Amino acid sequence: MYLVCGEALFDFFSEDDVSGLASTVNFKAIAGGSPFNVAVGLRRLGVASALFAGLSSDYLGRRLQQVLQDEGVSPDYLVEFSAPTTLAMIAVGADGSPHYSFRGEGCADRQLKPEHLPALGPEVRGLHIGSFSLVVQPIADTLRALVRRESGQRLISLDPNVRLNPEPNIELWRSRIAELVEHADLIKVSNEDLSLLYPEQDPQRVIEGWLEHRCQLVFLTRGGEGATVFSKHHGSWSVPACSVKMADTVGAGDTFQAALIAWLTERQLDSVEGVQRLSHEQIDEMLRFAVQAAALTCSKIGPDLPYRHQLEMC
Repeated sequence: MYLVCGEALFDFFSEDDVSGLASTVNFKAIAGGSPFNVAVGLRRLGVASALFAGLSSDYLGRRLQQVLQDEGVSPDYLVEFSAPTTLAMIAVGADGSPHYSFRGEGCADRQLKPEHLPALGPEVRGLHIGSFSLVVQPIADTLRALVRRESGQRLISLDPNVRLNPEPNIELWRSRIAELVEHADLIKVSNEDLSLLYPEQDPQRVIEGWLEHRCQLVFLTRGGEGATVFSKHHGSWSVPACSVKMADTVGAGDTFQAALIAWLTERQLDSVEGVQRLSHEQIDEMLRFAVQAAALTCSKIGPDLPYRHQLEMC
């Protein structure tokens, strides 16, 4: 089982308004949040997963719980709060890229405290952390404590997934990412993340710095230009993006992340030692699998992550 940690929320996508009235705004609400998507994505790819998250007791929180149940994500690490559910308002640009605005101050997904940290048994093979739960309190310090506790004992994956709307302090993002990088075995980062975090620095030099710690692999996603992997032992190389009819890119990064973990799990390499002994050929296969999975998500509206059998048909 892989334990994914962080926010669960509802994405509200703006839709075309046929009424022509300025007083009317149409939205389509879809369950989401980067960690939530990764947990669901793992299950769809055939990997047992659980979500360590704070969920609201309100209507939307109940819907999130129902989605997790329907998808087969374990509820054992969910904590319920009376605070409301976070809302992410999303407008999709002409190139399919999403633009976010969050309504999350004081919401349930942020309420996890150190006393909520679970004991983990041997069935939990690894942890994934990422997105704005890394920097909003009190969940940020809770996840930091969890990662420190489990570092070196279980595979730890990290996706910064920088979102400045819920936390605009980029220095806070930088300091927290720098701290968590020291404990991660595998990192997935987008070119947008790096341009926000380190706009004056060469991305390759930043990533090479990360590899000086315990991290074995860094995957850099570059949208329509494909993805690049940086390996501590095998150097770096790139693969092109798959050609698809683009709907939007929402959830593509989360799909990429879930696919990386799923590939490792299928081969019983989802451990600290397993990642350390990967060959060049295995890493390349892993990278191409993740690129293919992300492309399927881009062909659909919203974070509709693929199932394992759909990848076999590609």
